[in-house]
Amino acid sequence: MDILLGGHKWARRSYGFDEVSVACGSTTTDPDDTDTSFSLGPFDFRIPILASAMDGAVSPSVCQLMGRLGGLAVLNLEGLFTRHADYQAQLDRVIGASQDEVVPLLQSLYREPVKPDLAAERVREIKADGTVSAASVTPAAFATAGTAVLEAGLDILVIQSTVTSAHHLSQKGSAVGIADICRNSGVPVVVGNVVTYEGAYALMEAGAAAILVGIGPGAACTTRRVCGVGVPQVTAVADAAAARDDFYSLTGRRVAVIADGGMRTGGDVVKAIAAGSDAVMIGSPIAACAEAPGRGWHWGMATAHQGLPRGTRIRVGELGPLEQILYGPAKSDDGTMNFIGALKVAMGYCGKRTIREMQTADLVVAPAIPTEGKAQQRAQKVGQGS
Repeated sequence: MDILLGGHKWARRSYGFDEVSVACGSTTTDPDDTDTSFSLGPFDFRIPILASAMDGAVSPSVCQLMGRLGGLAVLNLEGLFTRHADYQAQLDRVIGASQDEVVPLLQSLYREPVKPDLAAERVREIKADGTVSAASVTPAAFATAGTAVLEAGLDILVIQSTVTSAHHLSQKGSAVGIADICRNSGVPVVVGNVVTYEGAYALMEAGAAAILVGIGPGAACTTRRVCGVGVPQVTAVADAAAARDDFYSLTGRRVAVIADGGMRTGGDVVKAIAAGSDAVMIGSPIAACAEAPGRGWHWGMATAHQGLPRGTRIRVGELGPLEQILYGPAKSDDGTMNFIGALKVAMGYCGKRTIREMQTADLVVAPAIPTEGKAQQRAQKVGQGS
């Protein structure tokens, strides 16, 4: 429904995770009979969860651990791990900095050039135990690090920036085209981020194997405040999913839609899939695992931008081992642990046995869902009130 803002300017109502809920139908199924698997190109994963390419969340060892647990972690090719051979010392500096010091410190540390040999070394570290390797680079830096990691045997390439389009305009000269990267890389290419039907469809036409959906919803991201851009995730995912379905109907090629950011609980993951996503990419829940390199601290990918930082460092704490965050048993009652258990139970409530079936679950607009009947929880700051 379009809303008149004034004059000739109209706006469309959009929805985030706290404004909708999944409506169960007339059939239920045993959660143990549900299948949460997800495919990306030739690779199959037991769970539809990717770990974001953020330095406080993902290291080469976390990539290996995530692989053993059935998911996929993405390494940041423009982060501390590829700029500094002594990355642990630099992580310690970020972790120990005061909040006033952290942005200038990050700008200084990320000013060090990306070293293609270090990027290739990190990929080889990930692959050493047979883990499927995935790494993220911005379109502008692809020529610096992209070729090196592909030569090192990278399995999945992620081309990611705050906003990535299939048609970039610049008077500075021709940029590396997304279609060229998809065509020549020889591996599945995940591209993002987008928030519209048209943007997602154009990237599918360019050859992307998967699309990342989300601008600014992440816990450590400040893009929506700094730049004023973004679309709430439920609407953004639903629009991208519609593009996927239309593209598949026309071409017979199914492109995965991955909701990137804004999911703090298992319930948020459920809603993202019900809105149409094939998988989700999460950062802060991974940064809160005991194995995360940030040791309870998390910062946005654009926090270190030299001219316009669009992220911040936040304290996420340490919830427990990654396996417990993904599979339980949960030691908290607020939905921040046992994401897969929550997904399987919700699929059971809805009578859906696969991720694709769960994408057909009904959603209702329900702004009262976070607060209805929860006065005591909110007053006592427990459960849904925490």
